[in-house]
Amino acid sequence: MAYLHYSNVRIAGIAAGVPKRVKNNLTDEENISKEYTPEDFVKTTGVVERHVSKTLCTSDLCYAAAEKLIAELQWNKSDIEALVFVSQTADYILPATSCILQDRLGLSKECYATDCALGCSGWVYGLSQVMGLICTGEIKKALLLVGDAKARVDCLDDPLFGHAGTATALEYSAGAKDFQFHFGTDGSGYDAIITPDGASRNQVSPKSFEYEEIEGKMYNRMMTRMNGMDVFSFAISTAPKSVKRLAEHFEFDYQEADYFVFHQANMKINNMIIKKLKLVEAKVPSCMSHYGNTSSASIPLTIVTQLQGKLNKPTKFVCCGFGVGLSWGTVAFETKNIVVPEVVLVDELES
Repeated sequence: MAYLHYSNVRIAGIAAGVPKRVKNNLTDEENISKEYTPEDFVKTTGVVERHVSKTLCTSDLCYAAAEKLIAELQWNKSDIEALVFVSQTADYILPATSCILQDRLGLSKECYATDCALGCSGWVYGLSQVMGLICTGEIKKALLLVGDAKARVDCLDDPLFGHAGTATALEYSAGAKDFQFHFGTDGSGYDAIITPDGASRNQVSPKSFEYEEIEGKMYNRMMTRMNGMDVFSFAISTAPKSVKRLAEHFEFDYQEADYFVFHQANMKINNMIIKKLKLVEAKVPSCMSHYGNTSSASIPLTIVTQLQGKLNKPTKFVCCGFGVGLSWGTVAFETKNIVVPEVVLVDELES
């Protein structure tokens, strides 16, 4: 079973960056699915507006978040010894975006840097990767940079998704309380959320840019498409089970957590998860109304935008990410006096 726990590591801070540009689903959208009016779409998904960009890549948003966080923590960049970048929207097929960010941030050339191509579960997976590097004390400080932004083609008109990049700073801390993880994968559902063309299996061709109608919207094969019913069924069954299995394995009462932060899939999915786990809604912050579904960034973005200024005392979290893969991960941890700056609004790049 995929259970992990790490000691002697603490989260020092979390920051987030989003594009300044905002699109409102009630006033700006012309491409809501034929199945919905704008009002019905907002009522169903909970997404009123999103921050999106035509020019900013995920790395640009993660860079802005990381610079802000490093400055607030007053960390010396030469002390940051590892950088893990998690995203479905890397700068290039090659090289790894983590290498580009190591140089752009001015980190040491002795820095460990790697990419992880995961989506909605990515922040939880990334945490476990970084903690595996830090827990022995060989590496003392590290950055986890997570998010999604500019896609392979212009997808600004998808009313569910927003762009965001986040930075989580982790450091070795002898005696720090455990981080406890549960992970799972069901690759038989790989095509439930998929970008069909553009990689090795189906390389780019003229056919890649031909549009077809799927669930009332037009897609080409360079755009990510989703089987909504399959994803809904997966999410509402897998996330509650993962939380319960984590609690059972590590023998704690998940109801005692101060906050539950779930991937911001859509309001209907998350409300069902809350109901199945019998949670108090006040313990389940959400940012999807103003940021949409931001893939792997959604958990840290929710913490930054909804809990900034509320984390000075010891705070118990249960966080669960689930989605593309199909993949899921749940983590339980406690924070104390972590640095959480206000979200950074990032200007468009000059053309």
